[in-house]
Formats: sequence, C-alpha cells, structure tokens
Amino acid sequence: MHGRTSSVRTSLATTTGSPSAGLRDAWLPLAGLSAVFLFEMLDNSVLTVALPTIARDLTATTSALQWVSGAYSVAFGGLMLLFGAVADRVGRRRTMLVGLVLLAVASLATVFVTSVEQLIVVRALMGIAAAMTTPGSMALAFRLFASQDLRVRALTVISTAGLVGLAVGPTIGGFVLAVAPWQVLLVANVPIALVAFVGIRAGIAVDRPDDLHREPVDVVGAVLGTASIVGVLVTPTLVVGGAAAWTGWAAGTATVLVAVGFVVRERTAHHPLLDLRLLARPLVASGLAYKAAAGLAMAALSYLVTLQLQFAWGWPPALAAVGTLPQVVVLLVSGRFVGPFVQRVGLDRAARLSAAAVVVGLAVFALTARLGYPGVLVALVLVAAGMRVVGAVAGNNVLHGLPADRTSIGAALVDTASEVATAVGIAATGTILAALVPGSLGTTPWTPDRTATFDGAVAIAGVVVTVLAAVLVLVGVLRARTAPATPTTPTTKEDSDV
Repeated sequence: MHGRTSSVRTSLATTTGSPSAGLRDAWLPLAGLSAVFLFEMLDNSVLTVALPTIARDLTATTSALQWVSGAYSVAFGGLMLLFGAVADRVGRRRTMLVGLVLLAVASLATVFVTSVEQLIVVRALMGIAAAMTTPGSMALAFRLFASQDLRVRALTVISTAGLVGLAVGPTIGGFVLAVAPWQVLLVANVPIALVAFVGIRAGIAVDRPDDLHREPVDVVGAVLGTASIVGVLVTPTLVVGGAAAWTGWAAGTATVLVAVGFVVRERTAHHPLLDLRLLARPLVASGLAYKAAAGLAMAALSYLVTLQLQFAWGWPPALAAVGTLPQVVVLLVSGRFVGPFVQRVGLDRAARLSAAAVVVGLAVFALTARLGYPGVLVALVLVAAGMRVVGAVAGNNVLHGLPADRTSIGAALVDTASEVATAVGIAATGTILAALVPGSLGTTPWTPDRTATFDGAVAIAGVVVTVLAAVLVLVGVLRARTAPATPTTPTTKEDSDV
C-alpha cells in the first residue's frame, strides 16, 4: 500500500514539474524515456538478421533490400534537426507523444504489408517517429532532477537501455524468426511505444511557455537538408538499379544543387536550422567524425555479416544470431572498462586507439571473411570494442566543444551523424552488392559460382567501407589536435559505465 501511494505521489509530483528526490521516485518517466531509447537502438539491429527472410518472402531485389534498413536511417537522420527545432517551439513532451503514436500505428501497419515497397514506406514512417522522439529526450530527463549527479545517473540508465537494444537485437531477431514470422519483429514496437507513452505522459510535466523558443522554424533549410541526404543515398541506387542512365545523372546534379542551396540558406537565414559555424569547431568536427565512423562501421558490418552467414553460408537465422553473440558480449561487458581505459591512456589517445580498432575490424572482415567464421569473429569483436569507446569520446567532444546553451543541438548532431552514417553504410554496401551480384538474393539459386561472386562483392564492399571509415577517423584525429584540452575522465562512476 505504501509503495502504491508513493508511486501515485511521484507521478503527481513529476507531472506538476517538481524534481524527484531519487531514481526510484522517478521510475515511471525513466521507464518511458528508456523505452524510447530502446526502440531507437533496437529497431534497425533486430531487423538486420531478418533481411534474408524478408528478401525471400517479398521477392526483394538487392537495391530494395538495402532500403528496408536505409529508409529508417534516412528519415531519422534527415529529420532529427527539424523536429528538434519544432520540439523547442511547440513542446518536447508533446512532440515525443505524437511521435510515439505514429510509431505504434506504423508498426501495426506491418501486418498488412504485401510488398517490399510498402515495407520501405512503413520503415520511413518509423524513422520519422524516431526523429520526433529523440531530440527532446535529454531535456526531459534533465527536467526530472535538480541534482547534476542524479541527472547523470538517469542518463546512464536510459543510455544502457538503448545499448542493450543495439547489442541483443540481432540475437533476439534470430531466435524469434525460428518460431515466428518476421513481421513480429516490427509489431513488437507497439508495446514499447505504449510503455513510453504512458511513462512520459503520466510522469513528465507539460512544457512551460517560458522554456519554449518563439523564433520561426527554418522549414526551407530543413527541406533542403533532408533532400540533400536523400539524394546522396538514392543516386547510387539509381545508377546500378537498372534505371535509365540519365536518371542517375539527373539525381546527382539535383543533389549537388540542393546541397549548395542548403549551405547558402543556413549561412544567410536569420534563424538557421543549423549554425554551420558550430560544425567548424575542432572538438565538434572531431566528435562527429568519430561518431560517423563508428555508425558507418557497425551498420555496414552488421549488414554484410548477416547476408554472408545466411545467403553465402546457408546458416539459418537462429544460428546466424548465435554467430553475432561475440559482438553482444563485447558491447555489454566492455562498458565498465571504458572509464578506466580513458583515465589510463587519456581521452585523445583512447579516441585514436578505439577508432583504429574499428577500422582494423572492418579490414579484417574484408580480407578474411570469405575464408570462414574466425575472420568474422575477429571483426565483430574489434568493431564492437572500438565502437564502445568511440561512442563515449564522440559525445564528450561534441558537448565540450559547444557553448553551454547549445548542448541540445549538440546531442541532435551526434545522433544525426550516427544515423546518416548508418544509412551511408547500408547504401554503399547494398549498392556494391547490387552492381556485382545479379538477380535477387532471396530467389536466385545459389550455385558455387554465384556464391564466389557474392564473396568477392562482399570483400569489395568491405574494403570500400574500411576506406570511408579510415578517412572519417583521420578527420577526427586531425581536428582533435587543434582543439583545447578536455576532461579525461567521466564525472561520475555511473557516467563511466555508459
């Protein structure tokens, strides 16, 4: 009875805006915010292992299959800054609740999907929902507590939920596919959205008018920025996907013009969506480059490993899920070592070493994956270990490189860099496979010659993403050298476990 009374009191307190005294007092809104991060990180990772099954079920081409994953990341990354600006004006809580409703509806629509084109539309809607729920999450978590220590601990809890989703997604997906259709993986978002909706609506106060901005939203800049991202990712698909030659050239030309228009708009607008001068700051540029490299590596490796294990080697989804377990273990166990490692070697050196591990992992996969699973195992471990440290360093660099009143846009920039890099990784690998491996991956018979062709294409795709990741890491290293010193250790023990 006492616990129930305490819970009701907590809900009323947080709804009226009074800060909570501890994490247990704020269990309801923390559960809601954790569910939001769980969805954002789980969604693409849990679906990756199902791509071969989807290809067979919906007779998807290689180009279409890459957009089953890529549509989510493009919508998420392309619209996050826009919805961050919208949330600052109409209310972070309100924007998140609308996004959660959209997520539930889009996830339910998966049941009625009968073609790969319909699935791509559903995935894009989920990406829009993710873009609506992400930007205000940090601000809402900060609103729950007056103490900086409690705020850090709350963000640790929320981030851990997302990390668990990212790590265990492929394993969960593989075991679910052994007993249920692939649609279950997306419909599972409905209860997650429900938990998030209830926790946020009942446990977090409505935005106060004084906390909202009144400047107009740069809609033109948002449209141009999103169009630029989509154009960069769609153009290669048009070039190799069988479309007329002029289509690819037209798309490429339009993308360049739109990108130039975006830069001009953001440099001249009175209230730009993104102040481009922020991106020129050394720590910001360094952190975003590191984050992009990690996102690119994780997405490309997960995509290629899934196709390699199930198509080329004929592993069933459940066994493929077991094959990704080393990555899960490293992501979950290595968290406690991040803080001591950074403290011992220093922030800059930790960034360089971990980023190098990501690049080396990709190179190992590209050069040895065709020889058997040991190469895949080494690649998964190296990329996961490197990504664990890079993620912490990237966020630290960006937030320390921005003014105190720009940390919210900094958080949105970090997520945007990760999601856009994820989309680039999937688009690059998918485009190369589509160009080099004829026919549908799911329906064309897998003869020895076709398997050899596929292995060669995977190796080429691996080399390409390795080079891209290496360039991003090099940019991060060079920009970091021109930046002022930053703290080398997390502020609290809890922060070191993120």
